[in-house]
Amino acid sequence: MPTEVREVTTDDGWDGAVPVLRQLWSHVDDAFVYEWREEADYRLFGLYETGEPDGSETDSEALVAVAGVSIQRVLHHERNLWVHDFVVDEQRRGEGFGGELLEWLDAWARGRGCENLALACVADNGEARSFYESRGLDVWGHVMEREI
Repeated sequence: MPTEVREVTTDDGWDGAVPVLRQLWSHVDDAFVYEWREEADYRLFGLYETGEPDGSETDSEALVAVAGVSIQRVLHHERNLWVHDFVVDEQRRGEGFGGELLEWLDAWARGRGCENLALACVADNGEARSFYESRGLDVWGHVMEREI
């Protein structure tokens, strides 16, 4: 099916994206996820199916994946795209949408002068790590954190 990536900026767009984001952020409530709209540098992109498999138009579309990102400057990369959230709808995983969205993010970031795309992956999520490694992401280091 034809697809299109668009920035999610409207209330309706966020209403569609929050259930997908909560597949990753299942331990928080909807209100917490909606607060991300207020973060100055956070941008949310959605990958939408926009038509029928034969290429014909349709009035409906389906949100199949989302990515929340920001452009950052850090010591080890002068300018990089940090992927805060990357979720393919559970029912649509394995259909190539994740790879498509990552490729789109690469091009979008490159067009904004970014040198790298980076993200954190939960240590025990082998399926996600395998996916990212199959798409050319390397383990660069470890994210260290503590609660404050």
